[in-house]
Amino acid sequence: MPADVAADVRIHPVTAQRWDDLRVLLAPRDEGGDACWCLAWRLPSGEFGRLPGPGREDRLHELVAGTVPPGLIAYVDGEPAGWCNVGPRAAMHRLARSTTIRPVDDLPVWSVVCFVVRTGYRRRGLAEELLHEAVAFAAAHGAPAVEGYPVETGGARLSTSLAYVGTTGMFERAGFTRLAATDATSAGRPRWVMRRDLTGTAPRA
Repeated sequence: MPADVAADVRIHPVTAQRWDDLRVLLAPRDEGGDACWCLAWRLPSGEFGRLPGPGREDRLHELVAGTVPPGLIAYVDGEPAGWCNVGPRAAMHRLARSTTIRPVDDLPVWSVVCFVVRTGYRRRGLAEELLHEAVAFAAAHGAPAVEGYPVETGGARLSTSLAYVGTTGMFERAGFTRLAATDATSAGRPRWVMRRDLTGTAPRA
């Protein structure tokens, strides 16, 4: 655990019982807002574009109620504080068909595509702790490797809205290596395909 993360952080896969906590993290402040609901990479572009905000919420609720949780929730002092969207790359429909983040190979990897950290809990290493748990979560589900598509900051500090995919430095600290540059950018900065091999990683009990 990074030194600046509070010792009382708890991270759990999102389940139907934790739906209200996930809403705290992802629902728009304005109830009439058209939130992403962290589905932009999971749904085909056409379906995502056609769904209004409430429809996206319902679609995510269906995923949460499914067999494999679509991500992890971090709690600090019992309060929902952060979210990581992780799952099989093949289930990320837009990602699987992306022309800017192309697959490096045919390995059935899992992908980490998004981090959300609530105001008041940022700059404390929470996203990095979520990433470590995402690796363990993927390993526990038999993934041969896990990928991310973070931004290379070049030492600059990016806003949370632009660094939601994580940074290359954070992924490197979590044991990921760079495989290939992508054609995607964030704030005009390049993004990379980074991977951590899970071969030989023992699943958690």
